[in-house]
Amino acid sequence: MKLEIYADVLCPWCYIGKRRLAAALAQQPVRDGIEIVWRAYELAPDEGRTPGPTAAQAMADWWGDQAPARIARIRSLGAAEGLELNLQLARPVNTFDAHRLVKLAADRGRADQMMEVLLYAYHTEGHNVADPQVLRRLGDEAGLDIGEVRSVLDGDDYADEVRTDRRRAAEHGITGVPSLVIDGRPPVPGVQPVADLQRLLRSEPTGSHGVPIKVDRPG
Repeated sequence: MKLEIYADVLCPWCYIGKRRLAAALAQQPVRDGIEIVWRAYELAPDEGRTPGPTAAQAMADWWGDQAPARIARIRSLGAAEGLELNLQLARPVNTFDAHRLVKLAADRGRADQMMEVLLYAYHTEGHNVADPQVLRRLGDEAGLDIGEVRSVLDGDDYADEVRTDRRRAAEHGITGVPSLVIDGRPPVPGVQPVADLQRLLRSEPTGSHGVPIKVDRPG
């Protein structure tokens, strides 16, 4: 089974979805036949490398009076998965280089580790995941060779792969994350109860197949 996960570092739902998927995979009787591929999906490709308003401030602009309740819900769902989602610290930035590092990590068999340290650095610690210095440190934390990390960040390696993922997402009709594509089937939401994810992994339909994936705002 090939499981493609379209995600972006900026999205707290992607962090929640990652935890739930890990829980579903841990309960699979056979995992050797499951190939996991992290696909790049930039929620804010026009953002620069310099952090601006926090995610919480941006959400207040999007949602107005509903923002506090929505933010509290995101934080609560994250806490239920053991995550500390500090939306008051996280500041959206361009994630193109972060995605390129995930591609390098995938070639070294460490994509999951790279995604984990990126998500934690951004959502919990509030680090700038567009800063090359921060990315070098995170690459090292994920177990990558620091020389290779520097080479990627100083050049344009994996840029085409990130752009290809963008086109692939459009072909699948994906407009938000996290989204899952299982064995090339229509995309399904990546944030589902663990039991539903388990059924998906057993190739049992849950009623979600073919449902358009759309998120109107990052996260």
